[in-house]
Amino acid sequence: MTPAARVEAAIQLLDLIIAAARDQGPAADTIIAGWLKARRYAGSQDRRAIRALVYDAVRLCGERPESGRAAMLALADMRPDLAALFDGSPHGPAPVAAGEAAAAPGLAPAWLEAMLGHVDIAALLGRAPLDLRVNRLKTDRAAAMRALGAGQPTPFAPDGLRIDPPIAVEAHPAFRDGWIEVQDEGSQLIALACAARAGQTVIDLCAGAGGKTLALAADMGGPSSGRLIACDTDRARLSRLAPRAIRAGAGGIETRLLGGGREAEALGDLAAGADIVLIDAPCSGVGTWRRNPEARWRLTPQRLARLADIQARLLDLGAALVRPGGAIVYAVCSVLDAEGADQLAGFCARHPDFAVKRPFIAPGEDRGGGVLLSPGRDGTDGFFVARLERAC
Repeated sequence: MTPAARVEAAIQLLDLIIAAARDQGPAADTIIAGWLKARRYAGSQDRRAIRALVYDAVRLCGERPESGRAAMLALADMRPDLAALFDGSPHGPAPVAAGEAAAAPGLAPAWLEAMLGHVDIAALLGRAPLDLRVNRLKTDRAAAMRALGAGQPTPFAPDGLRIDPPIAVEAHPAFRDGWIEVQDEGSQLIALACAARAGQTVIDLCAGAGGKTLALAADMGGPSSGRLIACDTDRARLSRLAPRAIRAGAGGIETRLLGGGREAEALGDLAAGADIVLIDAPCSGVGTWRRNPEARWRLTPQRLARLADIQARLLDLGAALVRPGGAIVYAVCSVLDAEGADQLAGFCARHPDFAVKRPFIAPGEDRGGGVLLSPGRDGTDGFFVARLERAC
């Protein structure tokens, strides 16, 4: 492909990504993967170049652009080499028309920027490294580093490895043998905040595909030494846990599919019986913009309000499951107070029998009784995490 053809391809992809963000469609990486799969003629260099153009344009535009062309014109305004490719050549973009407007550069939608004054927004949009969690049920960090021939220990998580530049992890024997899992250091710290131990009853209330569930299993020395229950409302995501657990040597994890507004009934036998309830709640994903920068085009005030309602409901559900002396660990991959500090304040007002405890000594910034992790300060994705201990 010619350089101009790559620009036109990026414009087409941006149009699809903008439409998906507007209509709550697939994520950008899914769209890009499908588009490239259908175009076998694009070589590896073409694919890398197109992907880079798309993400550079997405990161540049804080507000959702009107079109992929407007987004690419904004990037071209900053890169003369790209501007020169709007020349009408075959398979390339048409020349820029008189008065044609480019999208406005920015960090985030204006309404969100006003809520993010306490964090480095630019760092939220940087490129993320590849973090791995070493599975202590099968190996240790030193042995995993030798097997991979790459990586450095992460600064805070004792089982973390940072691989930069990334490698094809899922093709590596260490991954196939269950030695490693892809997991941001911040996610690893959330699991560590649970302080799960052998013999405990631990509930992962929003387990998804089970990344943190597997970390909890390792901390427990394997779920057979206690009881580990993974719950979620998404059947497809939860079904991915079983093969991952087998690969990790963590068989014996219980799973429960929740839904239909009858979660409390489905968990009734566990009432007031859990040592730890982890609530990694559905959220806006603001803390993951490094990996999904188009997510800031999806969020609306109305969607944020709906998510906050879900988070509060999950916290109340978790409170009913914790035994006296047990704890809730609440986390969101967001740096917005509406999903973090404000949720914590509301919960404490509703449940005075719970006390807030700092979930770990370091890292993070104290905020509203919890801890805020952020890319600019801590090198992790953005997370809010709090530990709430029930009185004996």
